[in-house]
Amino acid sequence: MSSYKDQLPRVFQANLARLYDRVILPVMDSMPYHGDLETGEAASLDQFLDRAKAQVDNYTGNEVAKAFVLTLAGVFERQLSIWARSIQDAGMAHMTKLRGYEPLLGSCAKVAGIDLACDGLGDELTQMFVVANVVRHGEGQSCDRLRALAPQLWDDASTNYFDLLPGTPVASEHLRIRKRDVIRYIRATTRFWGLADPLPMAVTDPPYWNE
Repeated sequence: MSSYKDQLPRVFQANLARLYDRVILPVMDSMPYHGDLETGEAASLDQFLDRAKAQVDNYTGNEVAKAFVLTLAGVFERQLSIWARSIQDAGMAHMTKLRGYEPLLGSCAKVAGIDLACDGLGDELTQMFVVANVVRHGEGQSCDRLRALAPQLWDDASTNYFDLLPGTPVASEHLRIRKRDVIRYIRATTRFWGLADPLPMAVTDPPYWNE
């Protein structure tokens, strides 16, 4: 009979997949999206309002995507914490003194024999967490770090997104999270737990969800 510790990775993987399939994906797919946003003088009030609506739709869609990354990161970190306690309870390693997401991730991976450098798994999981910090706090060290880690998440020349906040633009408000980014993060989190799963028929390469 499998132990409590051994069952956790499969439960965690299933919970993340259900969260994505039942909540995140349906909401993101329901968000209206517009291509290039039109600017300049409008020919009529209706045209002006349609343009404003398109800008708001795309801005809101980006906020939704960012909020879901924050949710994923929070759930995954809680799962790591629960698993770390189970590892310590099983007498495998001392985990209670770990502080912070990255030490926790590294120690759990070590116990599970997961190479975080393989296929960029650790990079994806770290990037997800730093994105979550930027979503939570805005400007600061996390934003500076993310711009160095993932400059592709910014596109100042984009014509399909406008920052709706007044005043001087700030970098954290121009962070763009697209569906493909959320897919990268859900794949990374579910893959981690698949690799940590010691039970038969573990899913170590979760399917790609449609973009």
